[in-house]
Amino acid sequence: MDAFLVICQGIGLATAAGVRPFLPALLAGALAGADSGLDFDGTDFAFLEQPVWLIAVVAVLAAVVGYERRRPEAFEAGTLGAALAGVSIGVGALLFGASLADEGHPAWAGLVAGIPCAALANASARNFFARVGRRLDADVRSALAVYKDGSSLALAGLAILVPPVSLIALAGLAVLLLRGRRRDDEKYAGLRSLR
Repeated sequence: MDAFLVICQGIGLATAAGVRPFLPALLAGALAGADSGLDFDGTDFAFLEQPVWLIAVVAVLAAVVGYERRRPEAFEAGTLGAALAGVSIGVGALLFGASLADEGHPAWAGLVAGIPCAALANASARNFFARVGRRLDADVRSALAVYKDGSSLALAGLAILVPPVSLIALAGLAVLLLRGRRRDDEKYAGLRSLR
């Protein structure tokens, strides 16, 4: 695969994991295990396609989704939110590095570049879903986890099938984050002017 496409694929996988890490890790691992689009055999990332890793990811996904359904706000901020953000960024870096290693490129570059891609996606998704969640009642808010996971899975699938789409997704998430922060600043500026 062309280096540009490999980099785009890595960007997309890291970005998808930044939104939510579980389903992109499962998709990449399952496809790599089937040698379909990805293949981590012979790299330092071969563990990403091993059944033990995939089962562990499913178990953590089930625990997070189960807890999140009972307490939808639990992962928005605080310790649990920070822990999930750290996992998202770490998995994003691993997937970018694995994508490069799959094609014989230096994995360290993907590990380094995956961190800002996943961090940007995580910040954008957390900001967006927090704003949306504030407008919804508790029953509907608990379903936001499905949308987070679904969007991360769709983005990971597109990154593997049509890698250049990853650049559009990353730019879109950056714009979404900037607009969300601008709205938050305007809201607080209005409150400051009332004093």
